[in-house]
Amino acid sequence: MKKIALITMIALSVYTLQGCNNASKDSKETADSTNKTKDTTSNVAATGGIAVNADDAKFATTAASGGMAEVALGKLAQQISTNTQIKSFGAMMVTDHGKANDELMAIAKTKNITLPATIDADHQKKIDELSKKTGKDFDKAYVDAMIEGHKKTLDLMNNEAKSGVDPDLKAFAAKTGPTVQTHLDAINQIHNSMK
Repeated sequence: MKKIALITMIALSVYTLQGCNNASKDSKETADSTNKTKDTTSNVAATGGIAVNADDAKFATTAASGGMAEVALGKLAQQISTNTQIKSFGAMMVTDHGKANDELMAIAKTKNITLPATIDADHQKKIDELSKKTGKDFDKAYVDAMIEGHKKTLDLMNNEAKSGVDPDLKAFAAKTGPTVQTHLDAINQIHNSMK
């Protein structure tokens, strides 16, 4: 009887520690981990498999996380900024990235890719930092964040469009890349007008 109690306590301890480890992961890391677990060719029936390779799944989680952040930051710009150009840009982020997020979610569903449910820790940190700023301090920080973020997103889309394996994700990246380029051009113009 003592052995059963000991085994039960050990099992509960392991389960609790695993839960603590998972709590420290953000939503994107959790999605990546889930996709890695599903990414198997040897036991698809048991794991549910995944319809894309690991790099394509990683692209999807990165794009989804960034897209959610762009929408949240766009809403923040509409609320905090007093600059009409920045408010309009924020509205464009909500609309364009919202549509892209919906399209990516539809593709992910057909490919059995788990996407993050919430914004990842790095993007959330940026949102939290920006939400504490006001006036020109907010505008400058927001514009700088948008330039940096859109450069990274453009690289992400161009790399997937060129090197991705899954045809649906490649097409999504090829379609989304020019929109991201338009956003980058627009935010650079706003940046130049603020000098």
